[in-house]
Amino acid sequence: MRVTALASGGKDSTYAAYLAETQGWPVDELLVLRPSDPDSLLFHTPNLGLVELQAKSWGKSCRVVEVSGREEADEVAALRSALKEAGDVVVAGAIASSYQWGRLHTVCYSLGRRLFTPLWGKAPERVVREEITAGLDIRLVQLAAEPLDESLLGARLDLALLEEIERRRREVRAVNVAGEGGEYESLVVDAPFFQSRLEIEESERSGRGGQHRLRVTRARLVPKPGRSL
Repeated sequence: MRVTALASGGKDSTYAAYLAETQGWPVDELLVLRPSDPDSLLFHTPNLGLVELQAKSWGKSCRVVEVSGREEADEVAALRSALKEAGDVVVAGAIASSYQWGRLHTVCYSLGRRLFTPLWGKAPERVVREEITAGLDIRLVQLAAEPLDESLLGARLDLALLEEIERRRREVRAVNVAGEGGEYESLVVDAPFFQSRLEIEESERSGRGGQHRLRVTRARLVPKPGRSL
């Protein structure tokens, strides 16, 4: 049985793929869908090019599929085409987005693929704490919510920062602390199951309309003590 994990480089897709492996489903490939629309509702967009480095560090194959067109129908068609070549099981990191889950479920069902979403329906606070305590080194690479100001761009999402986000949610404005409403996007630069860590060498910051983004322009894999590339 082959297993394909939809991968964005962010915390949820990475953690979901890891959970699949802990439950006896070794992931054969990481599948990246790269949309032409930077504001895609179906797919994560920041720093997708770094998934190939993550895959190398994790010892996985990586397949990148370009998504042309900006309409929902274009994105769903690209997803269907990509999943035709996927494994018997498709892993995704959806937590609460019915928009994403519904379309994934429909496409997987029509292709006879089993959809595994281990984070689905869990409390956002629980998911993020699990990801942090599992050892994921998570960086915030896009912010798009009032309580999350530009000073947090590039910050490591650890338990202290999670508690600060929860405080701002209570005192400033309600947000989904897992970023499921697009409040933020993330990048995993290290994990216990990576052979090497991702080192960001150069990056660019940009902002428009209350959205702040960190685009990594150069990165490399750095061996961890006792391991090699």
